[in-house]
Amino acid sequence: ATMAGIQAVATAAVLLLLLPSSSVGFGFVPPLRQSASFRTSALSSSCAATTTTSRTALCMSASSIDAEIGQPTELPDSLDDAAQIAAESCASFAAQSGPASRCRVDFDTSIGDETYTTLKSSTEFMHKFVSALCYATVPGLMDMRQKEMMAIATAKAELQALIAANGALLADEEESGGADEEEGPEEGSPEAELMAKKKELMQIIATGGRDPSNPAWTGPKVRVYFPDEGNAALARRDWGLGDPNPDKALVPPCVEFSSCGGVQMQDISDDMLVFFFCPRASEAESVEEILYKHEAENADKLLLSVFVNPLLVDMGVTGFGMAGRMLRERLIDPLQPMYYLRTLQWGALTRVWPRQFTVWQEDENESDGYRLIKSMDRL
Repeated sequence: ATMAGIQAVATAAVLLLLLPSSSVGFGFVPPLRQSASFRTSALSSSCAATTTTSRTALCMSASSIDAEIGQPTELPDSLDDAAQIAAESCASFAAQSGPASRCRVDFDTSIGDETYTTLKSSTEFMHKFVSALCYATVPGLMDMRQKEMMAIATAKAELQALIAANGALLADEEESGGADEEEGPEEGSPEAELMAKKKELMQIIATGGRDPSNPAWTGPKVRVYFPDEGNAALARRDWGLGDPNPDKALVPPCVEFSSCGGVQMQDISDDMLVFFFCPRASEAESVEEILYKHEAENADKLLLSVFVNPLLVDMGVTGFGMAGRMLRERLIDPLQPMYYLRTLQWGALTRVWPRQFTVWQEDENESDGYRLIKSMDRL
């Protein structure tokens, strides 16, 4: 196989990976009818790099956004699709609103099931949403990921061609080397060069196309605040934060985790995006302090602050009196709702900025299984 042919195969592989994930979704009929499947990882269908695909529903221009105002919101095809839509809506809003904007995203597919906390049940959506918004807004991040994907696709194609052309020789050398490593191929021989090339290609594949000798990321950062350090520590472990192989990490290398509680010692000077994931009423004061600190000290770099499933007013903590009302007026009410999805026993309620809220009811007579019953400006 020629190098041109190998590069063509690698390019085709990368393009396949960058196809929109919604095209392989299961459609929105099963997730609402079988709510358990919508709440589990069965919805996962693609890696974070699929977020490169732009949607025609929303674009960055003001004229296109104006045209969307008053239009009904459609249901997403899958969890990946919901995260992608939410990210693109936030990116469009940030582009129109300017630096240090604030918004919120609400995602609840529990249908009243309180077996898991809101944070636990929305974790999969969260890491997909964070990844999608990172790739849509952080300069240079998508280019880096595409280069990594191209490197791994090229390495796989070259390794396949190498084995096809020299399979028997490589197998013999591996057997002899395995029996006695000191009796391996002579240094400088064609066999040794083949083995060295094979090892090099396998190393590229093992590291996901990333050069382990270079820092994973040196550009702008994205910070996710969890309610407490326990949840932040679990996310560092479960989300593969800092894994040298990008294919094993659920979020890009630009992401860092912090908690709303405790002393805030982290360096926020390079933070471009800030997420508050399921902040509770008990953390309301800390959340405000952290938000104002970001906006005051990092106003020239901060693009957007996103509150995901915030529950900052609670009868047992803030109450619904003057303190709760002031908190709502000061922090919660000004948040622009970017995306809303809530599943119900009989349907779903959804909204994507700047479109309207829509209510959908299950209907077996409809081709997609749902019928639009109401469209409104606000809840």
